[in-house]
Amino acid sequence: MLAFAYSRSEMIHDALSVLVKMKDLNLNVSTPTYNCLLHNLKLTDIMWTVYNEVKDSGTHQSDHTIAILIDGLCEQSSLQDAVSFFMGVENTESWPSVVSFNTIMSRFCKLGFVDVAKSFFCLMFKFGLLPDSYSYNILIHGLCIVGSLEEALEFTKDMERHGVQPDRVTYNILCKGFHLLGLMSGAHEVIQKMLIKGLNPDHVTYTILICGHCHAGNIEEALKLQEEMLSRGFQLSVIIYSVLLSSLCKSGRVEEALRLLYEMEAVGLEPDLITYSILIHGLCKKGDVHIASKICREMYMKRIIPNYFEHRSILLGLREKGDISEVRKHFDNLLKRDVTEDIVLYKIMMDGYVKIGSIAQAMRLYKQIIEKGINPSIVTFNTLIYGFCKTGKLVEAHKMLDTIKLLGLLPSPFTYTTLMDANIERGNIHGMLELLQEMEANAVEPTHVSYTVVIKGLIKLGKLQEAVHLVEEMYAKGITPDQITYNTLIKCFCKARDFKKAFQLHNEMLIHNLEPTPVSYNVLINGLCVYGDLMDADRLLVSLCDCNINLTKVAYTTLIKAHCAKGDVHRAVGLFHQIVEKGLNLHSGL
Repeated sequence: MLAFAYSRSEMIHDALSVLVKMKDLNLNVSTPTYNCLLHNLKLTDIMWTVYNEVKDSGTHQSDHTIAILIDGLCEQSSLQDAVSFFMGVENTESWPSVVSFNTIMSRFCKLGFVDVAKSFFCLMFKFGLLPDSYSYNILIHGLCIVGSLEEALEFTKDMERHGVQPDRVTYNILCKGFHLLGLMSGAHEVIQKMLIKGLNPDHVTYTILICGHCHAGNIEEALKLQEEMLSRGFQLSVIIYSVLLSSLCKSGRVEEALRLLYEMEAVGLEPDLITYSILIHGLCKKGDVHIASKICREMYMKRIIPNYFEHRSILLGLREKGDISEVRKHFDNLLKRDVTEDIVLYKIMMDGYVKIGSIAQAMRLYKQIIEKGINPSIVTFNTLIYGFCKTGKLVEAHKMLDTIKLLGLLPSPFTYTTLMDANIERGNIHGMLELLQEMEANAVEPTHVSYTVVIKGLIKLGKLQEAVHLVEEMYAKGITPDQITYNTLIKCFCKARDFKKAFQLHNEMLIHNLEPTPVSYNVLINGLCVYGDLMDADRLLVSLCDCNINLTKVAYTTLIKAHCAKGDVHRAVGLFHQIVEKGLNLHSGL
């Protein structure tokens, strides 16, 4: 009795000492005591020492004894040994048993080897054993997890044919299977069958259904199920609340999510780190950063320490509001709490400074990173390079590229693209081409943005045909140009008065299922007004309106200016009335 008590309390060494004493006194050890010891030792080699003692003492080996040993081998990832032991047990009193089969089937299903589990399932019949509901549930669960739902349903029918009634666990497993495939209508059919059988949904059923509807974006149905749960006397778990909170936040219904948090606390449930993270992220995304900060402070009061995820969300939210002083204030508070070991937090702060052109402040933060022994990433350097390029400090930007190489980091496509674009803006086309060569030498694959920058450089050199060939090269490499790429080329050919080629490029966009933007049409209309025939520009506008293509105010104002310059005020007034009729904002820049 004492050995069993020690085993149950996981006081293994004490239990083993008692066993030795019992052996000295020729006292028999019970099977439950041995089983309890084996269970606690199943992840160690001592398990076999105890098992050998079981055999030597002649103690009865129950089905559970064999199952523990098989489970232990499986837990130790010794599947081959588990199968060998399974097939070679000599104790006829406990071999073969349904429990042993269930144990090994469960392990193979957990590892994704459902076909192997099915083989053992069939082997049960060969030994004259009838699978129990647990056997079927193991296999049905394994099939649902790998997406073989039809086969899982077939096994449910087979279950009934063999006189084993599906239980609530079976229906919950099938319900989860439909949920995993996003087929919530199928899940509801399973629930109907469950109700017909006289089985009521339990907490697990509701959890599966609520999670399924939330993942499918059907928050209203999930909230109805929440009400149903409460009306039936169930208490929602932290998991259900977290899933509902997440779904409400994704739908932009942050106020409801906040109410749900307070409801959760009112029923005595403590929100965990995940729950708070979801809500803080949702609040920051909606712009309610101050509420998010308040919740963050509440977390500290409850001794739930926010992680980098929450701090990143708040910093990003504050940065989006554009008040860099508020961002810095929060960042400094993090410094005081000594939670700024995260390079991403520094990156967010540095981005904020770069955005307002304060590269000096960004560099001070970079020096702090180095002093703290935090390894800057390529993304950190990209921020600084962009900041230097934005403020026209190209020499410093190139020095940063040298630092990247010294640290053994590989520049990214963004690194090279930013520097190439800055060189073009400074008229240093040669510098741009050198960077392109270096990029190719380092096997850094250019993006569509990189190609667009190079195209811009070629255009500045007057190499229009080479620029067009580069677009063809992009398609050949599987890189799809975007509207900016085409707009750059169209503008260039309009300026060169080659409108045939400009419209050819426009048509090419349509062929490649690339929707021209309002900017594309602004470029064409402006090109015709400045470098071509104004009548062609008018015809293009009419044609676009007939095709119900939405144009911005810029297209109309370009034509108005052109007609005014030609002295055709009547036509200009007509175009102005069109702007008013279309409801375009007269005061906006667009």
